Parts: sequence; structure tokens; C-alpha cells
Amino acid sequence: MSETKRDERGRYIPKHTEEEVLDAVQAHEPAGTSEVAEELGIKRPSADYRLRQLEEDEKVTKDMIGNSLAWSVTEEA
Repeated sequence: MSETKRDERGRYIPKHTEEEVLDAVQAHEPAGTSEVAEELGIKRPSADYRLRQLEEDEKVTKDMIGNSLAWSVTEEA
């Protein structure tokens, strides 16, 4: 049985807070998705999902560097 916790709607509860994800981006800024995943000890698709959520909330921005995305924390975060 999975140890992943769910909220009252049945959605997964993230293991890391928004602040922890932002701290991981700042630690490697501009941070690659893989760097954030490694810093948090999660899989790359999970990090990508969290980063895209933060982008929608305008807390991070992304730029293409070569074939990779590079994430930076916004001033509003």
C-alpha cells in the first residue's frame, strides 16, 4: 500500500512545501528541473509539475537554455 497521503478530495499531498521548492530553485539559480528534483529527492516529472504550478502562480519563470529549461524565482515569490 502506498504511503502517499491524500487530502479530503483524494488528491495527493505534496511531500515538499512551496517554500522548499522555491529554496531548491534559489540554491541552483538558474536551476534545471533535474537539479531541483535532486535537491528535493524527488523524480524529475514531479519537480517539473511543481515548477509549472509555481510558474502559473508567477512565483518562478523559465527560460530555454539550449534544450533545457532553467528556472528562476520571481521577485513576487
